[in-house]
Amino acid sequence: MMRLAVLASHEGSTLQALIDACGTRTLNAEVVLVVSNNSKAGALRRAAAANIDTRHISAITHGGEDGANQAIANALAETEADWVLLLGYMKKMGEAILCQFSGRIINTHPALLPDFGGQGFFGRKVHEAVYAAGVSETGATLHIVGQEYDTGPIIAQIRVPVLSGDDVDAIEKRVKTAERKLLVDTLRQLEAGGCASL
Repeated sequence: MMRLAVLASHEGSTLQALIDACGTRTLNAEVVLVVSNNSKAGALRRAAAANIDTRHISAITHGGEDGANQAIANALAETEADWVLLLGYMKKMGEAILCQFSGRIINTHPALLPDFGGQGFFGRKVHEAVYAAGVSETGATLHIVGQEYDTGPIIAQIRVPVLSGDDVDAIEKRVKTAERKLLVDTLRQLEAGGCASL
């Protein structure tokens, strides 16, 4: 069974889809830890409700970014996780984490990278930029985490149409639904050893 650790900063709706997939055995995996830099994150509440170990680790709780990164790296190492998933995690990965889990950290991004990616492009801001650009298509991306925001090899993408009459809310809702499916489907391929991108 694949062991998954999750880093999340906010509500954790994608985490919930992952928890549900594990619970129904749609995905042969277990979420073994959820870490958040935000003590009030819905992700921590969702994890606790599912009896998943949680940690609140931030620069404030651990005396700066370096201390927080080392604490996260230590917590992740203890879980013996196969993969670390960034599901709406708003912090850049520090060296301690990147070195220890090189090639095993996957980020979800709510657009078709490299478009609408990089520093400042996260969450609703991505969908607002897509809407403002007037493009006919958006989507979601899974990629191995690199040194900078939204860099690293792309594992999988899913395309989502932007329909006439869509507002930002409609785009966001459609992408979130697709992103959750992409995550579960890709993890199933990884668990089966069938993801050609890796």
